[in-house]
Amino acid sequence: MNFEFEDSASQNARMKVVGVGGGGGNAVNRMIEERLSGVEFISINTDAQALLNSKSDVKIQIGKKLTRGLGAGARPEIGKQAVEENRDEVSRVLTNSDLVFVTCGMGGGTGTGAAPTVCELAREAGALTVGIVTRPFLFEGRKRLRQAELGIAEMRKHVDTMIVVPNERLLAVVGKGIPFHDALKKADEVLLHATQGISTLITVTGLVNVDFADVRTVMQEGGSALMGTGIGRGESRATDAAQQAIASPLLDNVSVSGATGVLVNITGGDDLTLGDVHQIVEIVKDAVGEEAEIIFGTVNEKAMQGECRVTVIATGFDKSPAASAFAASTAATPTPPSPQKMGTPVIQLPIRSRSVAHPRSAQPQSPSAPPPDISRRVTPLSPPASLPEKADSNGQDLSDMEIPTFIRRQMD
Repeated sequence: MNFEFEDSASQNARMKVVGVGGGGGNAVNRMIEERLSGVEFISINTDAQALLNSKSDVKIQIGKKLTRGLGAGARPEIGKQAVEENRDEVSRVLTNSDLVFVTCGMGGGTGTGAAPTVCELAREAGALTVGIVTRPFLFEGRKRLRQAELGIAEMRKHVDTMIVVPNERLLAVVGKGIPFHDALKKADEVLLHATQGISTLITVTGLVNVDFADVRTVMQEGGSALMGTGIGRGESRATDAAQQAIASPLLDNVSVSGATGVLVNITGGDDLTLGDVHQIVEIVKDAVGEEAEIIFGTVNEKAMQGECRVTVIATGFDKSPAASAFAASTAATPTPPSPQKMGTPVIQLPIRSRSVAHPRSAQPQSPSAPPPDISRRVTPLSPPASLPEKADSNGQDLSDMEIPTFIRRQMD
């Protein structure tokens, strides 16, 4: 019996990354510079000048009549009105999508006001929709923080999974002495790792594939999510990277315990061993609990010889008994701690593998780098009891502070 497979783009998951506002546009530019492949990039902004500097495949200026291309002036209501002015145009570019990432910097005008509507349109198009946003630094003032929390709460209504990266926690990673411009670039890097950690599990094809359906199982209706990343070197690279990822300062003092689904991206060189992978997955499994479904992939990057990077995205806190603790922790005022490693015990548990019956054609990779290899294993899920979702809030009492226009534009 002969089988024929059509080698066309229609066989692949169609993924799009949408950057909304100045912060979202900067994040998309960083992803393009890092040659994130297999996705289409879209930039949406009220600021015509910012769009001129965009490297995206598709650029949409919203609210031309309303803002005359001059931006939303840090007013979310203007951002919302602007996207409504071009609602049909935005809807058209989101059609025929399987997975849509929407990224922005919360607290400004365009991103905060327009991103929730973009997410709404993506879900109307039938796409799995993932929001990846940043929360402002504390010094940016109470008003901007309040706007960010309202925007995050509104965006949660229209996404399957929501990842919020608190900029204040970046201080625990890079320190207070870093130049402000470099700190913003670090935030873009975090958004890159979050998007890359999910997309490469789908776009990269190896001996055992990670299906889009597998990722959708974990992220569809996943609700609140946490993201951590870690890197290890030398003989203890696997343990170091895994423990850093599950104890990452970006987790905002919230444990990954209680997640119902976890995506784990393990990236290493040719010397990454089966023992390394097994150790990483067991550390993550021990941290999140036996009931979580874990989907992991290993990506080969020759440049990472002797190194290992682990990205963990934990979802489903709104469905688990840990939801109350999660909501309470994320509502608390973040304080920048010193980075530390968790001494997580490694428990030897059986790992069950599942192969994929239907081959897929590989997505085009960067001409400068060969297509990496990927493998995946899945642990079973027993559905936990669900609890109603609780919205985030931020009770920090800070005096309003004005941010210069040239700085604010990068975060709108």
